Amino acid sequence: MLRTTTLIAALLLAPLAARAEVALSGFLQQNTAFNTAGQNPDGRHYKWLEERAQIKLDATGDAWRLLAKGDLAYDHIGRQDESELREGYVDYAGGNWDFRFGRQVITWGLGDLVFVNDFFSKDHEAIFAGRPLEYLKRGVDAVKLGAYPEFASFELVLSPNFRESRIPDARRFWLYGTMPAVVNSETVKPGQGDIGLRAYRDVAGYDTALYLYRGFQRTPSMRPDSMTAPTKITYFYPKLSVYGASLSGRAGEGVLSLEAAYYDSRDDRAGNDFAVPNSQTRLLAGYQIQPAEDTSLGFQYYAEIMHDYGAYLATLPTGFPVEEHWSHTVTARLTQFFLHQTLRLSAYASYNASNGDRYVNPELRYSFIDKVWGAVGANLFGGKPWGQFGQLARDDNAYLQVRYEF
Repeated sequence: MLRTTTLIAALLLAPLAARAEVALSGFLQQNTAFNTAGQNPDGRHYKWLEERAQIKLDATGDAWRLLAKGDLAYDHIGRQDESELREGYVDYAGGNWDFRFGRQVITWGLGDLVFVNDFFSKDHEAIFAGRPLEYLKRGVDAVKLGAYPEFASFELVLSPNFRESRIPDARRFWLYGTMPAVVNSETVKPGQGDIGLRAYRDVAGYDTALYLYRGFQRTPSMRPDSMTAPTKITYFYPKLSVYGASLSGRAGEGVLSLEAAYYDSRDDRAGNDFAVPNSQTRLLAGYQIQPAEDTSLGFQYYAEIMHDYGAYLATLPTGFPVEEHWSHTVTARLTQFFLHQTLRLSAYASYNASNGDRYVNPELRYSFIDKVWGAVGANLFGGKPWGQFGQLARDDNAYLQVRYEF
């Protein structure tokens, strides 16, 4: 619906585009990711094997802007021809306000692959299958209103239709299931959209922000029709509200980031429904420094605290894995440039001290010329079989990306 409305708006603005500055760009890309620890559940040995083309149209004139970014791809391992509108929106900028209407990528919060106040939809399969990092975020169909009075700045995001995050495909990844014998399932998506608000300003040299969100969990929960003899599983998206804050700025020789949020599980505030995630508090502290020229180091500590933990334990069915009351995760990222910044070495590592969940992503990227670059890297997983990364222990992969930009 909103995509159609965006197209209509673009057609109405065609006379404007004729008078505007118009830029056309894009890229051709090849993605290959192959297993290093065994075959997929479907018997294949590739996580990803595709050719992709992207076309981007950017037209600006006076206070208006029109942007459309679309992908065409051919997937050799099951999905074949694919097309996707990555972004497609119309911007208007007033004196101290603006609005954006259409499909857009929105990123809030401060975390590096850790999400506290960034509650917009993501593509987790993309990052685990060796696609470029830009594909982690999915566009949302929304209206974004910005207001910028002197005392603070505000962004209001109204999305009429809920868009879930994409989880790894069970044909390509070994995912943990508490009831693997039950194959009959259905997915029920929310019939309404969601809303987010961000207020931000500078306070004593620090970037501060407050966040509000009312909508739904982006990844599904599961509910069997029977705990003793289940024949069907229903996947659904529980109601969720988020209240958060963040702060970032200089501290010593680096940049300090602090973030916190309370996740209000509106469908289960008492914590006694095992199928719905309990309310929780999320905390993040990060620090980034540049110890030498062309070198950066970033560290994060991330914690999740489950509320009503006693009620959770009392209602957890027998045989289900037990989540920790406190979950502690540390991450580190190294980025090093060589050869006049044409060669980039990066390495990201995450370790959960509570359950041993771990993830490592080294990558080497080289720019052959201004418009051509290539990258090789790996995704390495480990931990307990039910952990976010532990369940993917058989999905270690190495990947290759080559892109020509025009």
